[in-house]
Amino acid sequence: MPLKQFEKRSITPFRLLLTYYFFAILISYLLLRIPGVHLEGVQVSHLDSLFMAVSAVSVTGLTTVTVAETYSSFGLAMILIILQFGAIGIMSIGTFLWLLFGKKIGMRERQLIMIDHNQYNLSGVVALIKQITKLLFLIESIGAIILMVHFKRYFDTWEEAAINGIFASISATTNGGFDITGMSLVPFHSDYFVQFVCMILIFLGAIGFPVLVEVKTYLLKKDPTFRFSLFTKITTATYGILFVGGTVIILILESFYSFKGMQWHEAIFTAMFHSVSTRSAGLTTFDITTFNEATQLFLSGLMFIGASPSSVGGGIRTTTFAIIILFVIAYSRGHSDIQIFKREIHLIDVFRSFAVLIFAIFMVMVAMMILLITEQHASMNQILFEITSAFGTCGMSLGITQDLSTIGKVVIMTLMFIGRVGLISFLYSLGGTSKRKKYHYPKERIIIG
Repeated sequence: MPLKQFEKRSITPFRLLLTYYFFAILISYLLLRIPGVHLEGVQVSHLDSLFMAVSAVSVTGLTTVTVAETYSSFGLAMILIILQFGAIGIMSIGTFLWLLFGKKIGMRERQLIMIDHNQYNLSGVVALIKQITKLLFLIESIGAIILMVHFKRYFDTWEEAAINGIFASISATTNGGFDITGMSLVPFHSDYFVQFVCMILIFLGAIGFPVLVEVKTYLLKKDPTFRFSLFTKITTATYGILFVGGTVIILILESFYSFKGMQWHEAIFTAMFHSVSTRSAGLTTFDITTFNEATQLFLSGLMFIGASPSSVGGGIRTTTFAIIILFVIAYSRGHSDIQIFKREIHLIDVFRSFAVLIFAIFMVMVAMMILLITEQHASMNQILFEITSAFGTCGMSLGITQDLSTIGKVVIMTLMFIGRVGLISFLYSLGGTSKRKKYHYPKERIIIG
């Protein structure tokens, strides 16, 4: 069989996309092994460098080393570059570079971009990439300037303020969760301005690029016939409900524990920030190890849901969660279809949502069983928190990441990778090329429940 024919049969677009992400991780690993990346006298193992590369490409933020005590200024710059690759998407970066060199984007590349950003058609994908790239850099730049000016009150020089402002802005916008303070944003626990700016940046990164593009189109009023898509409406509504609901539940659960003795505004901002950050950002303004186990379990649930599709975040995604809840409500009312915002949701999307949920739960359970054996120093709650944080590409931790065994690190790296590429792409890559069946068997009902 000719080589080209073999490649066409064996390498599906989904498998090719996963291969590109593997190469991105390999390149990132090599960048993090360049001389001068680490502080003088600091030694980092190859496995820890690989872990850092996977965490940065997947914009997760879990680390087996302390960033501030391990990486030089050059190393921090490398981490920021890798975060940009991970946030925008490997295919987006490749497309952007090809456009800079005046190259034509072929059908194969357009198909990969479509898969990487969870789009359903090829039309307009290159224009989407241009808008995504411009929007992300604009948001990061504005955030960096605002934080840099504000940080001058905390640092002696403009250089220090600029480094911290740029890093915090990119880390928040990409939902990377990395920090160079050594304590995330805990030093700014009482600075509501920093928290508010970071919450906005996290929101803009996690809400989904198509939503930002639609909002931009609406605000500029270039298209008089423009209307928001069902995706944008469901995504925004779900994100808002999770944010408000998460804030309220965290407040209730911690009101007699870690929030006891706090002033009301301090407790509200702490709850709000962690409700937003669990979407996928992983930044913290409070020591979450002091939260009670009920709150930690609830945060695990929020991280499991994750951010919106075609965003910088992972998890099962907000639309998956929304469709499942809408289906349960519709079914309990005796309806056979799901109607929302004067539209009906395709049945195939319901099937995909349940497939994602079932596979995600199965994956978490398998990871739990493995880590309960290999990480006997950690409690079940700590392990579940670490697993959902990795899968949701969040980056929050209850302090066990640096003590993970070799097997534990491999499991967490696998979860971060799957969380970044998305469960749909991962499942399709396992399934291979789908073939339409030429016949059907007679249908028969079975007893359920």
